[in-house]
Amino acid sequence: MTGTLPDLAPDLSAVLERHADRLDLDLIDRALRFSASAHRGQKRMSGEDFVSHSIAVALILAEQLLDTATISAALLHDVVEDSNVGTEDIAREFGSEIAGIVDGLTKISSLTFRSSAEEQVENYRKLLLSIAKDARVIIIKLGDRLHNMRTLEHLPPERRSRIAMETREIYAPLAHRFGMAGIKAELEDLAFKFLEPDDYRDLVNQVASKKAVRDQTILKLKTPLEQELSEAGLGSYEVTGRPKHLWSIFQKMRKRNKAFDEIYDLMAIRVIVRSVPECYHVLGIIHHNWTPIQERIK
Repeated sequence: MTGTLPDLAPDLSAVLERHADRLDLDLIDRALRFSASAHRGQKRMSGEDFVSHSIAVALILAEQLLDTATISAALLHDVVEDSNVGTEDIAREFGSEIAGIVDGLTKISSLTFRSSAEEQVENYRKLLLSIAKDARVIIIKLGDRLHNMRTLEHLPPERRSRIAMETREIYAPLAHRFGMAGIKAELEDLAFKFLEPDDYRDLVNQVASKKAVRDQTILKLKTPLEQELSEAGLGSYEVTGRPKHLWSIFQKMRKRNKAFDEIYDLMAIRVIVRSVPECYHVLGIIHHNWTPIQERIK
């Protein structure tokens, strides 16, 4: 790939190259150059160039396999709000589709979350969804929030707490609604880190102390399961093991009033297949070979 991307955003460039057959890399490169020019001289609280945030958001969305317009709009998402560029400039350079997404992001950036009351939280989510007529506006906002949470330590304590609470109450549930489970889990864990720092540190240490045992258990479960799936004639599948995310574990401990050592579902085995019928086939194989706990079946 030639142009700005390999030099200014090598990680993003590498991800995009893997999907060059379905993306307009020249358009994305132009969006990056436009964003870098508009944000020239601007810095984040961390001291990094402001455009590094736009690149990070675009990378999050590229890893989620989003389209050209979404990735380009992610690179441009703060341009109207934080520079002298107008929406009409975006439309002229990149077309009405991308300009519409950027305009939606500019509008929702002015909304302020003021109450954690359950009814008000739901009303705020509905307001976000009503303003963002294009679902890609919310998806980019989730990427924007995820990167801001990853770098939240550079903000003053009061702002950290407000943004972390907003993330837990508003953006993690929105990620769940959009089926973005990985982003939801990371948002919840990062909010946990800043809202309950002592509990977070304790749990991180406890989970780390059990890592070797957990990895061994996942392997002991994964190997016979893969053998059963092969014998059943399933030709294409992927079996992975993962630890449950921290906020999920902490909620279980608090809800059940149990210590960490008393929580047993600290990991999960995931089987990915090609179709819904194969999914039910796998479920039948698992239930045939391992006794299900009835009250835990979802």
